[in-house]
Amino acid sequence: MKPSAVVFAYHNIGVTGIECLLQTGVEIKLVVTHQDDPEENIWFGSVAELAGRHQIPVITPDAPNQAEVIKHIADLHPQWFFSFYYRHMLSPELLAIPPRGAYNLHGSLLPKYRGRAPVNWAVLHGESTTGVSLHQMVEKPDAGSLIDQEAVAILPNDTAHDVFLKLTPAAKTLLDRCLPLLLAGKIEPKPLDLAQGNYFGGRKPEHGRIDWHQSAWNIHNLVRAVAPPYPGAFFDFDGKRFFLFGSHYSGETALNPGKVRIYWADGHFYADCADNNRFRIEQLSCDGIALDQAAFNAITNNGQLFPNANS
Repeated sequence: MKPSAVVFAYHNIGVTGIECLLQTGVEIKLVVTHQDDPEENIWFGSVAELAGRHQIPVITPDAPNQAEVIKHIADLHPQWFFSFYYRHMLSPELLAIPPRGAYNLHGSLLPKYRGRAPVNWAVLHGESTTGVSLHQMVEKPDAGSLIDQEAVAILPNDTAHDVFLKLTPAAKTLLDRCLPLLLAGKIEPKPLDLAQGNYFGGRKPEHGRIDWHQSAWNIHNLVRAVAPPYPGAFFDFDGKRFFLFGSHYSGETALNPGKVRIYWADGHFYADCADNNRFRIEQLSCDGIALDQAAFNAITNNGQLFPNANS
């Protein structure tokens, strides 16, 4: 008899996870996903569309832990649960349904970066490595025993989006390797030492505000952690809101050490920072308008902007 599962999924990783389960021969009895939020930039693949192409039933409950949802899923008698980038926690009542267990794919090398937005947090903290982890689901988030992991490199100028694009094929590599063994009962889960990791909450657009007292490397990490398709890093100056939508760091010394400033040089915007290093700004906007040198000069004194001047 074919193994059967209910899958909770969203995003590109959700699409990849479902494809891997189907390739492994799993009968997916139901996909539980999210309605797309009109306020969110939807740049990723659709789990619902993929399920529709394979004639898999789909539901999009606002909360999966409602009694009617739990009953509906229990009546399907799935052997397994799999969660791939689904955004809600599953209750103990739900997790108790599948006799063969419930497993989640998380976007970090657990136990590091448990919780929400693991890729963005890893980039923000200047990590050089992250990855994907398949682990058992328990009531506590991202705390169940580990099945397998696959690592990817974070290069110094990778954005969070760049890293996420690396995680999708890493997820396929991981699932192709471990799903057949897991389904056959040939993998022994390894307990996580949560003391060796950390937990992070979700991020909001306001968390992209730049503190110009920080080093060039730290500000660059913030810029690339929230670069498009995420909302972007920003600061307010003289009643205007400026966004940095990309940056490049190479360890250069500030052109004018001792002053925190933004200026135009050699065909690019640069930011000299408090540690006397600088980074290149790939795109700078003011109140929603992308700036070039002429537009920047028109709204600044002598083509320079000192972000800390009114802080």
